[in-house]
Amino acid sequence: MSTEEIIREVLDTHAKLRVAASSVAPDDDLYAAGMTSHASVNVMLAIEDALGVEFPDELLTKNTFCSISGIEAAVNSLTEVRA
Repeated sequence: MSTEEIIREVLDTHAKLRVAASSVAPDDDLYAAGMTSHASVNVMLAIEDALGVEFPDELLTKNTFCSISGIEAAVNSLTEVRA
């Protein structure tokens, strides 16, 4: 399963979007699609669990979690550091 697929699965479970994550384009605004700041915390925690990463404080911003591509870029930057 790709990182994007895992993120979409987490979004379906935790983001409380008004639409299925599969219908959201990678650069669509997740907040505009219904995700609240509270739900974004749950998304962050679930992504950490699912992908075995930990978001540092500097990535805990609305901008990091505003889109699927933003989340994926943040995760990729974390996994590159570990490699």
